[in-house]
Amino acid sequence: MLRYPGAMASRTSTALTHPDRAALTFTTVMAALADPVRLAVVARLADAGPDGELACSTFALPVSKSTQSGHFKVLREAGVIRQRDEGTRRLNQLRRADLDARFPGLLDLAVPQGRAVIASW
Repeated sequence: MLRYPGAMASRTSTALTHPDRAALTFTTVMAALADPVRLAVVARLADAGPDGELACSTFALPVSKSTQSGHFKVLREAGVIRQRDEGTRRLNQLRRADLDARFPGLLDLAVPQGRAVIASW
């Protein structure tokens, strides 16, 4: 489990933890991708590019803020995204290199499905 110095949640002071690449499991990643809202988040992050980061507030998701936070937490704990705090913003980045190394082709299948979810909103 990776811990980043200074990577603290804005209001809760809880350290942000991310599983190491070797600790990523197929069932956990698939469970995280099984929800349409989380799949849409992954598609948006994929479209941001390999080094792209998006703040949580930039996602126009059809859920409440607390539910949105829960979705980001599931994605982070599954190892799908990396999060870091910058001031009052929490930035999100897709862990594409880690996911491609552990599960080749998975994101190539998931991202178009996430785009389809976004298009249906």
